[in-house]
Amino acid sequence: MQNNQIIENKVVTADPTALGQFGLAMVTLVAASQKLGLTEGTALVIPWAIFLGACAQLFASFKDAQKNNIFGTTVFGAYGFFWLGVAMTWMIQNGVFGEAMAAKADVRQLGVAFIGYFIFSMGATLVAAETNKHLFIVMCFIDLLFLGLFCSVLGIMEHEMHLLAAYSELIISLLAFYGAIAHLANNHFGRVFLPLGKPFGIFKK
Repeated sequence: MQNNQIIENKVVTADPTALGQFGLAMVTLVAASQKLGLTEGTALVIPWAIFLGACAQLFASFKDAQKNNIFGTTVFGAYGFFWLGVAMTWMIQNGVFGEAMAAKADVRQLGVAFIGYFIFSMGATLVAAETNKHLFIVMCFIDLLFLGLFCSVLGIMEHEMHLLAAYSELIISLLAFYGAIAHLANNHFGRVFLPLGKPFGIFKK
């Protein structure tokens, strides 16, 4: 009688966090420049929304799924699809799908979508507290970004909320650049070269 043997193959997958955070950093930098009035229009923000905001983060989501990282899979995936939605929204508003469709667009529906992402981001922020302090801070500013977005779109303290969204987005970009470089360096050097901060240890011991 032969013994049945189970052979396990371990697939090593590189940590995609640096790429995902770089995608976030780039798209928020370009988008913030438009919100702050440093640049005009959304036509040339669209490519960065699709390729850096969406594709880079969706790739990171897929790779995190291979690593069985539910947080990275969900968050990178959620924000990757968010930027695809935003890109298509800008395309509609710029008349890519015809003037009739652009004319019938109700911007309040975009505000409702921002509320949905605000709710999701608030929950993800709690989970981020047990990932690292850097990510928790990033998520806090993402919460402020969505708060500013849905309030400004729905006409609630429109000017103030627009500025809140603009400056929050710029801070997210700077923090994400730091995070991308930190993950790249820490993994490459095999030590903590740039600190990200330990988890708070509030919910998960």
